[in-house]
Amino acid sequence: MDVKKKVGVISLGCDKNRVDTEKMLAVLSREFEIVNDIEKAQIIIINTCAFLKSARKEAIEEILAAAEYKEKGSAEKIIVTGCLPQKYVGELFGELIEADAFLGVSDYDSINRVIERTYKGERVNAVGFPRGECGKERILTTCGHAFLKIADGCSNHCTYCLIPKIRGAFRSVPIGDLLEEAASLGNIKELVLVAQDTTKYGSDLSPRTDLVTLVRKLSALKNISGIRLMYCYPEGITDELIHEMQVNPKMIRYIDIPFQHADDGVLKRMNRKGGGEEYLALVEKLKREVPNIAIRSTFMTGFPGEDEAAFSRLADFLGKARLFNAGFFKYSREKDTASDRLDGHLSEKIKNARLKKLYSVQRKIVAENNRRLVGRTFNVLAEGFDESGPVYYGRAYFNAPDVDGKIFFFSDSEIEYGEYYRVKIIKAQGYDLYGERE
Repeated sequence: MDVKKKVGVISLGCDKNRVDTEKMLAVLSREFEIVNDIEKAQIIIINTCAFLKSARKEAIEEILAAAEYKEKGSAEKIIVTGCLPQKYVGELFGELIEADAFLGVSDYDSINRVIERTYKGERVNAVGFPRGECGKERILTTCGHAFLKIADGCSNHCTYCLIPKIRGAFRSVPIGDLLEEAASLGNIKELVLVAQDTTKYGSDLSPRTDLVTLVRKLSALKNISGIRLMYCYPEGITDELIHEMQVNPKMIRYIDIPFQHADDGVLKRMNRKGGGEEYLALVEKLKREVPNIAIRSTFMTGFPGEDEAAFSRLADFLGKARLFNAGFFKYSREKDTASDRLDGHLSEKIKNARLKKLYSVQRKIVAENNRRLVGRTFNVLAEGFDESGPVYYGRAYFNAPDVDGKIFFFSDSEIEYGEYYRVKIIKAQGYDLYGERE
């Protein structure tokens, strides 16, 4: 292929998938021209998620939408990568004939060769086994912040989760590779550490290491201004990690802890460690020892066997923990998971009602938290401009990218995206805050 073909990539799912996409873009850029407008792409790549039925549905819809460009003649090839083919290529290859090739979660480094094979008339199943990361080179798709995937796969085997069967066992990326990757990203105001379980980092390496050691080494990099922790399982939050948050000026005082529930019985059926009282004690300890820390979590409702008493304990936990933010989702029954075989599955009506109640409880807590911020001034990382405002928007330390609220603010002078600005909060509305640049 002498003339460079134009490639457009659609990335679905989590921020870990985004890192995979950025590494794939770096590989693609060696031989193709990357375009942001899918309508201009000759090759459309969809990097998929398959964690839930809804994610699989979204992926299929995106593939079929891409097929319309193929029918119109603007697109020539459709390539499907990531979690969906990794788990379901046996079903998809014969049925989803719109796609020209399939690659799994660890096959991104071979994508150029696969595309070349499709142009030779071959329809390709290149899904391999989950393995190490495909290089360190990336093309960033974020502004001011960057995600660093410190591990892949999972060995926790929560009964509702397909991740171990999609991405394999937990595999930490060696510290040397992560330092090299982070150093290559340029000046990063906020490095967001992600994995299925970040607190388990290094437990599988030889010699064994841990998350605190990694954080200290990343903090020594001059191009990294701040470090944010996501997906920290509660049992892995050690006194040493809490101390590091106290004393390390580069650590952002924010932590995401996916508690999932607060009823001991439900947690046991989920195969989660710990219980509601332990979780509440951890929240109180973090707030006590790391002043002004913002704690975020996610919770599931409607798990098999979640009776009214168990649900009430979850709602009560929210009221006591008073987390800065929380996300909620209802249990999704997935084949090939242990929870699928449990008794006590609940109706969608009950799950929807409970989901609505949890959002209602947390919404009041968020409103109270945000009201306390009015009149205060924060460093805000500018990320974009909202034409409907018209106002700029960005995030403070208590907002993680993509999952938390935003801070919208006015400025008399021009703003450079990816830089910090002092913003005084003048109003709170829902999950978002509004302010003025000082």
